[in-house]
Amino acid sequence: MEFNDRFKDGLVELIRRASTELPEDIVVALKKAREQEEKDSRGANALFTVLQNVEMADELSTPICQDTGTLIFYIDYPVGVSTIALREMLNDAIAEATAKSYLRPNAVDPLTGKNSGNNLGRHVPVIHFEEWEKPEVRIRLMLKGGGCENVGAQYSLPYSKLNADRNIAGVKKVILDAVYQAQGRGCAPGILGICIGGDRATGYVISKEQFFRPLDDINPIPELAELEAEILEKANKLDIGPMGFGGRTTLIGVKADYAYRVPASYFVTISYMCWADRRKSMTYHDGEITFD
Repeated sequence: MEFNDRFKDGLVELIRRASTELPEDIVVALKKAREQEEKDSRGANALFTVLQNVEMADELSTPICQDTGTLIFYIDYPVGVSTIALREMLNDAIAEATAKSYLRPNAVDPLTGKNSGNNLGRHVPVIHFEEWEKPEVRIRLMLKGGGCENVGAQYSLPYSKLNADRNIAGVKKVILDAVYQAQGRGCAPGILGICIGGDRATGYVISKEQFFRPLDDINPIPELAELEAEILEKANKLDIGPMGFGGRTTLIGVKADYAYRVPASYFVTISYMCWADRRKSMTYHDGEITFD
């Protein structure tokens, strides 16, 4: 499989769409949330402004948020594809998308404080490669803002402060605690991505991948489907509301998965996504590009 300039142009377009076009299921959820809030309340007004911003970003092809976030790619590729070539193409596309102002320069050297100016640097962008048996390349991209990244949390059970044991009841306690501790920070209403089990690093990889799931899907694992519904219901009774102004909508989605753990550890990892769940995907096969 060869990657040419047309493929790179497709990657630039993928980045543009992710940065400027909010997925329809998120827009629908935000509109529903606005209708549920008390008329003329601060929460309702915040959601009105959010939706106005979303509409303007789409019309003008400008970033939805001034923080265009960390670029996180999940890439599935067939046997024989060079991940080195894929990474080089991604880097070229990211630099071009930054030059076109689809992205804000966001890559900062923590030792010197210097911004690279093109969103490239040591260990960025973040890319998760996975080989699969299909003939096409699938590239999923999310833009993860710094504000919502700051309020993610990871708990090690048992957690004595909440009397949370190593069971589903304990898992639910710490998830709700993470929502409560976040309050309005992270730009609520938010979406939770959850991983039960795994190690510390894997927990965050899996929890963030949950943000690609449509809000209206139902987890095929009954225990997790029940957990998602319960956390969503209880979180929205905390009266944190949009941007922390109070109200009925603290979360618009909860998505969970799990990973086997070693006996000594029981981690619960909660990634938080702001209302701007900027996610897009692109498929490349036989020279053809499609976007989802």
